[in-house]
Amino acid sequence: MSEHDALKELDDINALINWKSIEQHLTQIHSKTRGERAWPPLMMFKVLLLQSWYNLSDPATEKQLARDLLFRRFIDLSLSETVPDHSSIWRFRNGLQKQGLYEVLLSEINNQLVQRGLIIRSGEVSIIDASVIQAQRNRPNKNKNDENTQDPEAGYNVKTASDGKRKTTYGFKAHMNVDEDGFIKGHQMSAGNLHDSQVFESLLTGNEHQVYADSAYKSQAHDQFLASKKITNKVLERAYRNKTLTEQQKEHNRYASQIRSVIERTFGVLKKYYGLGQARYLGIVRNSARISMMCMAHNIKRAAAIKSSFLNA
Repeated sequence: MSEHDALKELDDINALINWKSIEQHLTQIHSKTRGERAWPPLMMFKVLLLQSWYNLSDPATEKQLARDLLFRRFIDLSLSETVPDHSSIWRFRNGLQKQGLYEVLLSEINNQLVQRGLIIRSGEVSIIDASVIQAQRNRPNKNKNDENTQDPEAGYNVKTASDGKRKTTYGFKAHMNVDEDGFIKGHQMSAGNLHDSQVFESLLTGNEHQVYADSAYKSQAHDQFLASKKITNKVLERAYRNKTLTEQQKEHNRYASQIRSVIERTFGVLKKYYGLGQARYLGIVRNSARISMMCMAHNIKRAAAIKSSFLNA
């Protein structure tokens, strides 16, 4: 009896990555606590990828693993075996953070995609932007001790929407660097009230030939920094009081905006399918860990889609 096609939906993704190389980075992770089974670290990492792709909480991930054949196939777990519980998933995610492995794992995945010709590093382009994330506890309520229950690590962000209305969000910002194909090269998380430009230089890889960003990142200091690194400056020009943009600057902005729109589409995908717009946990560290998994999950899916388009062309 042949397997149903629905069970094979993740097979191409599974074949895309060299999991043994991923596993080598996970050798120091121990998910075992007294009296509990020690789950294989690679299996747990793949559980976190599934959680990101399907935008699931820890308890929902546990339930899905218990009843979904597709999930079990991806993590190589038989029907007769039990599944990791939600607390094991939580501990493993935190373990990756404590070991400082998120940046290492993202770099490993991206390097593999470079070797497969799916990420292009020749003439590297970086596109920088930030997106607001609403905090899990975002309303200024009081507990029984008359203390504010809002996430203390978040902050207020005020943004003028396209309709001219001002929107205030209490939460965080996800600052990202993507290439022109939408692959995420790096990210940082901050309180929502931090100005985008504060993390501009730290998001750069140091290997880019061109940098694109909106006018919020435009400053003399950034112009000088890019010039000193011999990086082509494609940050959008901004108008100042009594100094309107020249036609040349307007033309520069029109061209740069077309390239810069890639990161807007990337944020759109992350918000629609991965739940980026709403924080799931309290604090910057735990939410940053979640976003790190989003970045890896997104890049793997993006690579699989590009590879499929090549094969079907």
